[in-house]
Amino acid sequence: MRALSALSALLLLSSSLTCNEEVPLSDYLSSLKQRQLSLQKEQAKTQSDMLRDSWISPLNLNYSYTKSTPYDNEQVSMSAGVSIDQPIFKFGGIYFGIKYANASLDTQNLTIAQQERTLIAQALRLLMQIKKGEVQIERQKLLIDNARINLEQKREQYMGGQLDSGFLDSAIIEKNSAVGTLYDLQSAQERLISQFKSISDADYTQLSLPHLEWVEADAFLQRNVDLMLGAQSIERDRYNRLVIMAKYFPTISLTGAYKWERSEKFQLGNTAAGFSGETHYWSYGAKATMALDFNSLRDVESARLTYLQSKVSLEDAARAQSALHEQVKQNLSNFERRIALSQENRALYETLVHDTRILYESGYKTEYDLQNMQNSLQIEALNIAAYEFDRQIELLGLYEKLYQ
Repeated sequence: MRALSALSALLLLSSSLTCNEEVPLSDYLSSLKQRQLSLQKEQAKTQSDMLRDSWISPLNLNYSYTKSTPYDNEQVSMSAGVSIDQPIFKFGGIYFGIKYANASLDTQNLTIAQQERTLIAQALRLLMQIKKGEVQIERQKLLIDNARINLEQKREQYMGGQLDSGFLDSAIIEKNSAVGTLYDLQSAQERLISQFKSISDADYTQLSLPHLEWVEADAFLQRNVDLMLGAQSIERDRYNRLVIMAKYFPTISLTGAYKWERSEKFQLGNTAAGFSGETHYWSYGAKATMALDFNSLRDVESARLTYLQSKVSLEDAARAQSALHEQVKQNLSNFERRIALSQENRALYETLVHDTRILYESGYKTEYDLQNMQNSLQIEALNIAAYEFDRQIELLGLYEKLYQ
């Protein structure tokens, strides 16, 4: 009953995280992956702040020093100043620019969340495949044991003259094939473990798996990160279109400046100044400007087309996500039928084990027969466990798309 104990442990392991909400999903990722995502979020916030405040004009500072020697004179000129040319009205361009910056930040954050969900799903999928691989390896060892029992029975029958050598050769080939399959499963298991270690620092042997449940279509589409990102992209492109339109409308700006100047004039060879002057003054005012660009209509049209493309992309994404949900539903139905079949087989083998044990104790069946039935019973139990992991992997395809 060793395999049945392993099955119980695996099923308990797979459901334990359902009640353990203290373990964040990000813990399945390596510290480097988490750091990369954190830096992307910081960069997105910084870029959004820059874009939001881009309407604020810079304060221009200048200073100059000039020395010349025309004729027999030495002339020195110095000047310094500060000026600003600040737009205050762009027919909504400033307001829409701020809205565009905020929408761009939300879009970028959803993009990062989408990447994070993909990485977490990748780690969970590998972990599920590793756990499933453990079940498959255990199952294959039981198949090898059955093949060994069959080989021993065929050898005894061959030595007793009851079978010809062809049946014995087939039993040998069957056992060798089963052993070869075990080697393939172990190699595949090592590859999965290596891939998991490349994206996670955690010890896979100590990690538990979340138990995923079915998500109805409405809830799946409402919380779908791809669709949320598509909707947010429409909002961003809508504001961007308005910003580009406002760019070609008149702009009203306030201007202001302060300037200081000083000049000195000397005769060469004489330290006495022939002329000296210093002045400073303020200037301020307002102005209106309007860009007359040959490509202005094309620029506006391009922004409009980008906005329309975002709307079409969202509709297309909604169709794709609905198809994904339906496909997962069909795949789960298939696995449920397989599980039901294995459950029927397990019930049958439970009866056969019981009857074979009675016949063995009565001397009508051999220990080989009883061991074979017991192995077959455990194989069906492990088949169910493997199909349960397949169900969880299918459901992960849905949970990968859920924004949380």
